[in-house]
Amino acid sequence: MQNYTKRLTEETSIAPLIGFRILFGSLMFFALLRNLLLGFVNKFYIEPGFYFKYLGFEWVQPMGAVTTYILYALLILSSLGILLGAFYRISAISFFLLFSYFELIDLTHYLNHYYLISLLSFLLIFLPANSASSVDVYFNSRSNADTVPRWMILILQFQIAVVYLYAGLAKLQPDWLFHAQPLKIWLARMNDIPTFGQLLVLPLSAYIFAWFSAIYDLCIPFLLWNKKSRIFAYAAVLIFHIMSGILFNIGIFPIAMIAFSLIFFSEFWHKKIISTFDLIFILTLSKLKQGKNKVIASQIRSNKKLPFLIWCFVLWQLLFPLRHWLYPGNVLWTEEGFRFSWKVMLVEKTGSAEFKVIDQNGKMTEVNNRKFLTEKQEVFMAYQPDMILQFAHYLAKTYKERGYENPKVYVDCFVTLNGRTSKRLIDPNVDLAAQKNGIYHKPWILFYKAL
Repeated sequence: MQNYTKRLTEETSIAPLIGFRILFGSLMFFALLRNLLLGFVNKFYIEPGFYFKYLGFEWVQPMGAVTTYILYALLILSSLGILLGAFYRISAISFFLLFSYFELIDLTHYLNHYYLISLLSFLLIFLPANSASSVDVYFNSRSNADTVPRWMILILQFQIAVVYLYAGLAKLQPDWLFHAQPLKIWLARMNDIPTFGQLLVLPLSAYIFAWFSAIYDLCIPFLLWNKKSRIFAYAAVLIFHIMSGILFNIGIFPIAMIAFSLIFFSEFWHKKIISTFDLIFILTLSKLKQGKNKVIASQIRSNKKLPFLIWCFVLWQLLFPLRHWLYPGNVLWTEEGFRFSWKVMLVEKTGSAEFKVIDQNGKMTEVNNRKFLTEKQEVFMAYQPDMILQFAHYLAKTYKERGYENPKVYVDCFVTLNGRTSKRLIDPNVDLAAQKNGIYHKPWILFYKAL
């Protein structure tokens, strides 16, 4: 144990940490700027009249058009601050808080890689990623360093490995391995792709993709950690994520994993990234200034209390994705414990949810969902029980304000999972307005043996 602790605290090159900061900041800056220019800020955070909430974060609310744009501009500036290493600690803290804030506004837009970005930005708050090739070093050369304790690199590698490993473990189930679902559905839509389209629609292709991706996710972290296999492993990373990006509409996730996986590489590779960064931003001036001041590069010493917090973080990341085992039924159907567990690309679900509101006098209204929700909100709500429950509560409140006495809300909801026949998801005889949301199992979700 003592040797293991010594291994974690021994000094190693700071280059991978600096390279990661540059890649993370660059990707976030351009991705956020793209979202702004495409109008996503207005579409997702301003236009809706109702927002679905994460459990425990119901208090997070949008702040109006002007304030929202100001906050988003500050988020972009924070990503630029991380990229340049300028006012780094403030930039990292503000990025984590603002990025998480925007993601918490509406549950509709949850994506695994958004969660990953929040986690990585949280870690960057505690890591001295501005201690070389940064604006901060340019103005304060005494903050320069060329080594850090090894755990500061390992914690980033661990976080990326967790994504791969849990994504691989989640694929070890019948739908993915024995039925190649939902890949069969997705690949069947690609017969119009020139040359390769006819190959992709073959049933065998879906099984090849399914098994290869499961093996890839389970093995790639270990292959990246191993110096002898690292180059070949990263070639697999490139091929896998480029193909995923071309074939499936999964946003910046492929680019992010291609960039973040470089954290496994040695200082030699990261120094190439750093030298390119220094050249582009002319931050080699910082080195000239350091030379004139005769400041010797130092080591970063870790705070004694910090490793304990990091171990808590590690334990959380290992256990929290497994919480779905505490709930009955198929997690792909019930979605209890589904989020934040790295279940990537496992589900093709569509649903329809028809609500009716009845007051104690028998007055009834069939709800037109689109009067309250955006198109995206309605699509995602229709097959996720906790979102259905939230919308039912909102309807009860809305219709009570319209004069309904003690309104009850019922839903007739049918969902299809991975090509199966459409089945009822929610008990239509349960008044959802009377049901509470929480971490406990929701007994009004219907189960089927075939699932």
